[in-house]
Amino acid sequence: MSAHCQLTGAQPGFGNTISHSHRRTSRRFDPNIQRKRYWLPGEGRYVRLTLSAKAIKIIDSIGIEAAVARIRARGEKV
Repeated sequence: MSAHCQLTGAQPGFGNTISHSHRRTSRRFDPNIQRKRYWLPGEGRYVRLTLSAKAIKIIDSIGIEAAVARIRARGEKV
């Protein structure tokens, strides 16, 4: 599963892990990505979305129809 959110566009961030001796090694900060299935009443079908935890809360507030419209406006296929 690729670590990016379909709604917010959140992607991994990159940085360094710094040890006690202050040696730096590369690391990656992944967003909290979940796969979630929603019923899309306008189309009479389910859609499975790859979302961050923040995006799930956004869908709870704006609704699935508005969220799918935003995803399609970003140019992603649903």
